[in-house]
Amino acid sequence: MPSQIELYEEMSLLSSRMVVAARASAWDSLKELEQRIVGLRSRLPTVADDGDVPATDLARKHSLIQRILDDDAEVRRHTEPWMDHLCHLLSDSARRRDILKAYAASVGRSSADSRGP
Repeated sequence: MPSQIELYEEMSLLSSRMVVAARASAWDSLKELEQRIVGLRSRLPTVADDGDVPATDLARKHSLIQRILDDDAEVRRHTEPWMDHLCHLLSDSARRRDILKAYAASVGRSSADSRGP
């Protein structure tokens, strides 16, 4: 079973690849990498804490976590504008659908009213 540091090293490698994917707008690749990181992160609680580890290992662990956080910020810098754009598109689409539905209902009522009793 890998140690915590080995898990963090693998997560760091994957997060670096996520940055590359985000910069390239490779959303499928980004999603797959994210899922792999989630899998590794879920394993962290099952791995015994390294206990009495040397200060160099703690420094390495800290450095890896900081790099992962920095990569996450970079990925978000690239994905958030895309997500905002997608939300606007979906919102506009829903609004159009609601308008068309209201118009169809209105036209249906108008047609029924014009036919009379």
